[in-house]
Amino acid sequence: MAAFGGLSAVFQIVGPFVPQAASGVVVGLSVGACLGWGLLRARPATRVRQNFQRPDMTVVIEAGDLFDQPAHLVVGFCDTFDTLSAGGRVINDGTVQAQLLDRRYGGGAPRLDTELTGALVSAEPVMCEERADKPLGKLARYPIGTVAVLGARPRLVFGVAYSRIGNDYVAASSVEDLWQGLGGLWDALRTHAQLERVAMPLVGSGLARLGYLDRDSLLRLILISFVSRSRESVICRELRVVIRPEELGSINMRGLSAFLGALASEPHH
Repeated sequence: MAAFGGLSAVFQIVGPFVPQAASGVVVGLSVGACLGWGLLRARPATRVRQNFQRPDMTVVIEAGDLFDQPAHLVVGFCDTFDTLSAGGRVINDGTVQAQLLDRRYGGGAPRLDTELTGALVSAEPVMCEERADKPLGKLARYPIGTVAVLGARPRLVFGVAYSRIGNDYVAASSVEDLWQGLGGLWDALRTHAQLERVAMPLVGSGLARLGYLDRDSLLRLILISFVSRSRESVICRELRVVIRPEELGSINMRGLSAFLGALASEPHH
């Protein structure tokens, strides 16, 4: 409608100079062009990119497959870093963590557990459950924000604990837990990622029981955390937040683009 109004104003000026026989064709073409422009604008965006100057970095939000990204990966874990139990999966098959096990470790839980044990050797558990209270899975509980750095370059995996798993095997988190987990993640990336590209999923949108926050709110929380910590010290040159294609319809990508633009334009003190 905006485009049509603009063209109407133009036609009021040039109309007297257009032959009457051609006026219908001109109007038809103009309406078609306006409709095409409107449909193009209304088409959902699948990718948002924002460059920052202070610090020099880029943030990308896009739909795709996290494990296809040429980058270090971020994967969320619970505070026990559970993978598999003796009788089956403690983690849900649809989680990013389950995809990590299947696609990076060929379903080999012992190998993943060995790497986790080595990565957590310097981390201090806050408590250990009794086997009678938690019959399946691991017993040591680590602080929220603990990060296990797995794999090898050029594609490290940063496993960050941002949720707590109950002895009923239900994972739960809160905004405070997620914020604390993100803080630990940024510190680990600053130390180990060497400013290289990092890709992460929309953490908190799955089984961590943060359903009272919609996906837009979760994304904005992640972006605020990343940008604010980056202004203290650069974390990486590019952060990609990779959204599952089926989640795209519930995310206002154009609104997020404007939000990122506002973050980029904020004065840096």
